[in-house]
Formats: sequence, C-alpha cells, structure tokens
Amino acid sequence: MDEYTPTDITPPELRPSALARHVPDWAEAAPTPDDVHDWPQRQAAALVPFELDHRGWPLHPLGRTGRCGRNLGRWGENSAADPIVVAGTGQDRRVLLITRDDIGVEAIPGGMTEPGETAPATLVRELREETGVDLTGHRPVILGRDIVADWRQSDNAWVASTSAVYLLPATVPAIGADDALEATWWPFADLDQLDAAITAAGRTLYVAHRPLLQRALAHLSG
Repeated sequence: MDEYTPTDITPPELRPSALARHVPDWAEAAPTPDDVHDWPQRQAAALVPFELDHRGWPLHPLGRTGRCGRNLGRWGENSAADPIVVAGTGQDRRVLLITRDDIGVEAIPGGMTEPGETAPATLVRELREETGVDLTGHRPVILGRDIVADWRQSDNAWVASTSAVYLLPATVPAIGADDALEATWWPFADLDQLDAAITAAGRTLYVAHRPLLQRALAHLSG
C-alpha cells in the first residue's frame, strides 16, 4: 500500500514559532490540534459531523485532501455563512455577487462566523460588510449546511457553510467593501446565463460556489 504523504499547507504566520510571537486576529492560538481542548464541544456544534483520528486530530468529513496543516482560522470545522441575494423573477432575475480580494473571482458574499455568533447573524453581518446591503429583518430561506470546497482546506481544517437565499422584488444599491473589491448584480435566469455574463465581462465564477447557486435556482424553480 502506498504511504499517504499529504503536503503541509500551513503558512508562515500560523507556524508554531510565529504563533509564539504573534497570533493573527483571525486565527486561534493552537499550533497543533493537540493544543485544542474542546473537541467534544466542537464536534457537537459542527454543521457537518466529523471524527478525530487516533491522535485526537480532526478529520475532514469528506476524506483525504492531499493536504495537511492549517491555512484557516481554526483547526477542524470553520463555520461560515453565504447569503445568496436574488432580485426579480424569470429572465429579469439578478443575483448579487462580489469580486473577492484574495483570489479575484466572482463569489457569493459571506464569511466566517465569529465566536458566539449565530448563522443568521453572520448572514446579515457579512452581507452588510461586503456589499453595504442591510437585510436586517428579512427572513431568508436556509438552503443547506455543507462542506465548501475552499482552496484553503486540508485534512485537518475545512469550511462548512450555512447557505441561505434572500428574495427581493428589485435590485438595491450595492458597493464592494471589506473583503470585496466590487459588488455586482448579475443576470441569473439560470447558471448558463450567469456564466456567460461573467465570462463576457472577463471574469471568473468561483467554482466552489456553483453548487450553492444551482441549489438556489432549484429552490426558486420549485
């Protein structure tokens, strides 16, 4: 049997020596999963159930990724929320996406849940921070709680997100801020129309968000 040798993707700022000097405000201080002491609580609160290996280290719910270490804020599950904001109906339907400042692609607004924060609160906060759109008081439809194919994931740290759709009668002003370079309303009658519009603009749709957008379309057509 071939030996499994995943690549350690831990960036310099999350290495033990760096964490001993300074802990980034977006990361926990634990250099390894051995330094995390609340695994039962994290497992109980997880959006997607996960197990620990023989060392007590968290295992990605979907199996091996070929990568180990941590390039996310927390070991194990990193909970996030993705608000899918849709305006209009039929051929006039639009969806609000942002241009991410880290990888330069068109994506659903959203981000990590802060300690003690609920998923509904994260949905509202991230949307407001990244687009200026405040949907406080609007009730979204929860589409699912799923593992996201995030580019930073590893065998030991990954992202699970609560995705939800907000339905508006018409578009509202939006502007990119925080982690978003731009905020744009795109045609959204179907995924092909969205792809064509984004490609025509010389941009790229974030592949990890395609399943979430497809699920939103299925809900809207249901």
